[in-house]
Amino acid sequence: MFADRQTLELWTGRTDPEADALRWHQRIEPLAADSAPGVALLGFACDEGVRRNQGRPGAAEGPGALRRALANVAWQRQGPAYDAGDIRCADGDLDGAQQRLAEGVCLLLEAGHLPLVLGGGHEVAWASWSGLALHLARTLPKPRIGIVNFDAHLDLRDPTRGPTSGTPFAQIAAHCATHGWPFRYACLGLSLAANTRTLLRRAAELDVLIREDHEIREGSLERIGAELDAFAARCDALYLTFDLDVLPAGEAPGVSAPAAHGVSLALLEPLIRRLKASGKLRLADVAELNPALDQDGRTARVAARLIHTLALDL
Repeated sequence: MFADRQTLELWTGRTDPEADALRWHQRIEPLAADSAPGVALLGFACDEGVRRNQGRPGAAEGPGALRRALANVAWQRQGPAYDAGDIRCADGDLDGAQQRLAEGVCLLLEAGHLPLVLGGGHEVAWASWSGLALHLARTLPKPRIGIVNFDAHLDLRDPTRGPTSGTPFAQIAAHCATHGWPFRYACLGLSLAANTRTLLRRAAELDVLIREDHEIREGSLERIGAELDAFAARCDALYLTFDLDVLPAGEAPGVSAPAAHGVSLALLEPLIRRLKASGKLRLADVAELNPALDQDGRTARVAARLIHTLALDL
């Protein structure tokens, strides 16, 4: 779980002559076993779940594109940031890749880092959550993990025929039911047109907090923010997962399923900052960046902005 030379070579960019004008490529460090706690980037170079879900593959190249976009972003952190390399899905072994990512996330949490996972298809969510669950279960018998998913899709498809990018939260719900854990899930930015009635009924049965894309407006941010505050108050830890297809297609064209409506990043960022301010955010990932479908690197820059926001010191 350490960055190789090829990955580290992605961190190149502009060098400014002025004092205190650093960028990410000048501050990112390769993760070491004795690294002080900080933000740790871990890539999930996988789109096997997207392929199985009949989507457009290409998100396996997302972590590299995100690093290239982030490299030139201005450095605003006080604490350190590390590159922990990539977990790759070889020969279609999705289960194996997800297990390795879960173990990697757990190790980062044990070392005191804030893991920021760079996807990859949204099958990353099952692996990310599993790593946090593994970590928390060592000290809490029934951890209350709050999932906040910014997404046009519920991703609650039946996983019995095998995991895909459309099944992660159903997999998590099943795990929680088996172990007697509470299942707490909020999906913000949902497109009613992109979710069947079966999925909506399943969400209702699981008591999922849903806010549709058209509901998230400037005038509703305070109300939705208060709902997130109440959601966070009932959780021991928060896991934030951001599927880039929640954004309008004009902001994020480089995804498997571009949104016809979507919710602007300008509306979602205040909610992300509110979740950070709760003090309970332990893990986050960004999913579905597909460089092969991107236009002028637009989606990669949005994803880099998200990582920048998530990495800011409180």
